[in-house]
Amino acid sequence: ANIDSLKIGTELDNAELQAIFKCSPQGGMRRSHETNTLVIVSNRIRSIYTDRHDEETSILYYTGMGTVGDQSLSFAQNKTLAESNSNGVTVHWFEVLEDKVYTFREIVTIANNFFKSNRKVYVQAFFLPRL
Repeated sequence: ANIDSLKIGTELDNAELQAIFKCSPQGGMRRSHETNTLVIVSNRIRSIYTDRHDEETSILYYTGMGTVGDQSLSFAQNKTLAESNSNGVTVHWFEVLEDKVYTFREIVTIANNFFKSNRKVYVQAFFLPRL
């Protein structure tokens, strides 16, 4: 499989995810300069974050990086994600619903508004139709 052939609902293990995207094997935000992508993972099994997807509005409320103090949009992959509409990085959203299975959900684009709640930055990510 390759990035362009991924279909919504495709299930990958961590090694496949890493091989396809040329990204780190761990973390909820995995940047790859080689493929110019950012993989964001909503892990429903084990996570310190509580991401939420609103089916009606197709908005993903995704929590950025950082566990101590206020999160920053200029920090690490938070910045990559926040600037993804203009930096050329394609953002792929995966969800973990069963242990070690990454399910591809969608390519997302980022809304211009971010909001803070309980010291975490939530990113509103809208789904883009596949071309």
